[in-house]
Amino acid sequence: MKNVFLLLILSFALAGMSGCSKKDLSSPPSQPGKIIATAAYEKSFGPVPLTDKGTAYAFVIYFPSAKNPAKVVPFPFFTFDEASLKKVAVERLLSGMDIGSYQGEFLTMPAGAHIASLNESQGTVTLTLSKEFGRAVADKTSESVVRAIDLTLRQFKGVSAVRVLVEGSETPLKVKADESAILTPGPPRLLSVTAMRDKGAKDIEDVNAFFDRPVDVKELKVLSKDGQQFPGDMFHSVFDMAAVLKPKDPSQFKVGMPIKVRWNVIDKLGRQAEGDNVWLLEVKEHDH
Repeated sequence: MKNVFLLLILSFALAGMSGCSKKDLSSPPSQPGKIIATAAYEKSFGPVPLTDKGTAYAFVIYFPSAKNPAKVVPFPFFTFDEASLKKVAVERLLSGMDIGSYQGEFLTMPAGAHIASLNESQGTVTLTLSKEFGRAVADKTSESVVRAIDLTLRQFKGVSAVRVLVEGSETPLKVKADESAILTPGPPRLLSVTAMRDKGAKDIEDVNAFFDRPVDVKELKVLSKDGQQFPGDMFHSVFDMAAVLKPKDPSQFKVGMPIKVRWNVIDKLGRQAEGDNVWLLEVKEHDH
C-alpha cells in the first residue's frame, strides 16, 4: 500500500483500495497493524477496523449540510501520513462531497478555493484560504463552511483554537462552532459501485461496492439485472470500507451496465442496513 492519503469512500481513490488492499471476508489479519483514531472518529463510528500492516490514522471530516446549513455531517477518513493530517482534512473538505448516494446533500464549495497557508502555533491553527473563498463570504455560505473547518481541525491533538482568514484580509471569519452542530450518523449507506482495471486494459480487475464507513458485511451479492449472481471470490477492502468481488469472468462487466447489489451490513456501533439496489457500473483505471 502506498504511503498516501486514502479517501476510501470516493470513487476517484479506488486505485488505493484494489489489488494489494483486499482481504478475505472471514479471516482477520495474521499480523495486524495499528490504527490510531481521534475521539471524534470513535464517537461517530466506534472502534477502528483491523489493518494488516503499518500505522494508520483515523479521523473525521465534517461536511456542511445543504438541508440544514447550521449542521455538519461526519465522514470517516484514513491516512498513513501523520504529518499531513490537518492539511489533507481541509483540502478534502474544500473539494466537497458530491459523490454517489450523497449527491446534493452537502453545500457546494466555491470553485477553485484552496489552502493558501496553514500554520500552527501554541495550539492555534491559522488557516488562510485562497481569494476564491471570498465568493462564499459574499453569498453567506462561509459560516457553514468555517464551522465545518473549525470542528474538523479541533478534533486533532493539541489544537485548541482555529483562525480562518481569506487571502488579502487580516480579519478572521467568525463562527460559533460547537459539538451541538454535529449530526449523528444514520444507518450505513452503499455509496457507489465501481469496477477497477489496469490502465489500457480491456477487462476489469474487480468490482467494488463502497460503503460510507467501515462495516462488517453479513451478505453481499453482485447480480446481473435479471438476478443471476456473478461468480467469483469476495473480499473486504482495507479499513472495511468496501466489499470487493474478484469475478471469475471479468469480460462480463462493461461500463454503464446495470448491476444489482444485494447487501446487508452492520457498522462498528451496531447500526444495521440492507438493500437491493440497481447501479450503473462505473469503471476507473489504476493510476500506476
